[in-house]
Amino acid sequence: MHGMNANDSTSANGTGGGAGAPGRTKPSAEVLRLLPVEFVKRHRVLPLEVNRGILQLAMVDPGDDRVLDDIRLLTGLEIAPITTPEPELLERIAECHQVSVEQMIENLDPNRATIAESKNLHDIEVMANEPTVINLVNVIISTAIRERASDIHLVPFESAIQLRYRVDGLLQEKPPPPKQLHPALVSRIKIMADMNIAERFMPQDGHIQINHRGSRVDIRVGTMPTIHGESLVMRLLEKGTKMLTAEELGLDRERSVLLSRLVEKPHGLFLTTGPTGSGKTTTLYAILQGIYTPELKILTIEDPVEYELPGVAQIPVRPTRNFTFATGLRAILRQDPDVVMVGEIRDSETAEIAIRAALTGHQVFSTLHTNDATGAVTRLIDMGVEPFLIASSLEGVLAQRLVRKICPHCRVEAPVAGGLRDKLEALGGRKLGGPFYTGRGCEECRGVGFRGRIGIFELLTVSAELRELILQRRSNTELKTTAQRTMMTMHQDALRKAADGITSLEEILRVSSGDLAE
Repeated sequence: MHGMNANDSTSANGTGGGAGAPGRTKPSAEVLRLLPVEFVKRHRVLPLEVNRGILQLAMVDPGDDRVLDDIRLLTGLEIAPITTPEPELLERIAECHQVSVEQMIENLDPNRATIAESKNLHDIEVMANEPTVINLVNVIISTAIRERASDIHLVPFESAIQLRYRVDGLLQEKPPPPKQLHPALVSRIKIMADMNIAERFMPQDGHIQINHRGSRVDIRVGTMPTIHGESLVMRLLEKGTKMLTAEELGLDRERSVLLSRLVEKPHGLFLTTGPTGSGKTTTLYAILQGIYTPELKILTIEDPVEYELPGVAQIPVRPTRNFTFATGLRAILRQDPDVVMVGEIRDSETAEIAIRAALTGHQVFSTLHTNDATGAVTRLIDMGVEPFLIASSLEGVLAQRLVRKICPHCRVEAPVAGGLRDKLEALGGRKLGGPFYTGRGCEECRGVGFRGRIGIFELLTVSAELRELILQRRSNTELKTTAQRTMMTMHQDALRKAADGITSLEEILRVSSGDLAE
């Protein structure tokens, strides 16, 4: 919400509805106490500020005279309503009134927490169903969603628990619950995920589905036994999230056009590459969304299905039932598809089937874990795929990373430290220009200086010259040297985004670790 200030929206007579969202500054505790929390949530209103006896009030429907009369009676003040979109107002109400994890932990009764020290399974199960534990788990999850976290990590140590959220790719430590509550918290999450709470010495996987402010959130849960108890990770996948286009993900216009030409070919293999968490699957979703027409039958096989795509049949693998990528891909090819997406090529069997599908008239998309675009070729050869099959089927590779974006609300020009300049110039082999930017840290970005992430890419088109080099089993260095005559590298793309004020040089160095060099 980045609307105008409440003062700018106030009507002259105190009854008109000014347009716009409430300002980001949190109302004072004194102002928030003017209306009961239950009343605020039920009627979707939020007191913002009292100015000369007039209460500035954010509300969805400023024409609801009955609610306005009730507020006048409750506060003894005249009202200046500010029309606010419902999603923004609900988010602001949650920020002002939702109990934080820290507050819940502070309010815990230490005597009740001690009960959870029991090793007895029945006692732990009883404690896991206590309102205190249920509420604490709910607040941990809802706070993570509100802070745009992708993962929640709950890790036990000898005398404490570590609670961390992964936001924009980096872990942020949070005040942890008492160590005594750890077995009860893990058991509560296992109950929600339909997992076996009696099994504490083997890894387990589970799944939770919740509704959060009208949006469906799927949570993948994984546990792992450690010497101090079970470590737990929850991956948050918001199903209502809008699918982005290639340009919104960070590809420039020129390469977006080139990508469109590559992925609209009637057959062939197209790969996205990068480390875990670099946005490969999200990019493939954007591509599938871009090429979808009712005339095409598109099937995917994924582990797991992260987001639902309209018009696309998506199939989850089930390794426990021997339904793997390879067996699923064989079955998919008997369904007469035009386009197939394989979530990941993990082994030679899957690679072989995918490539033969690409050679027999199918458009095949998949992902690989490699550091750069040309590395996809050598990885497939290492898996045992014959070079002539790769040269005949591979049409393009998009390698990518994610870098944090500088918060636009606190972006400032920043000098480049000599050591940083030397490292980046050594990586790229050229002098840096400028100016460059960083984020000071503000309320919008919670003091971090960054908000959100964007992709940096290199797009490899497999030319006739590269196909010949692949057939000759040339090294990745030779393939890269040839490709870079016409290809913008990830390092070049990253520096361009830094010069445009989208990211910082420090962020580029953090993400590159030397593998974005030209």
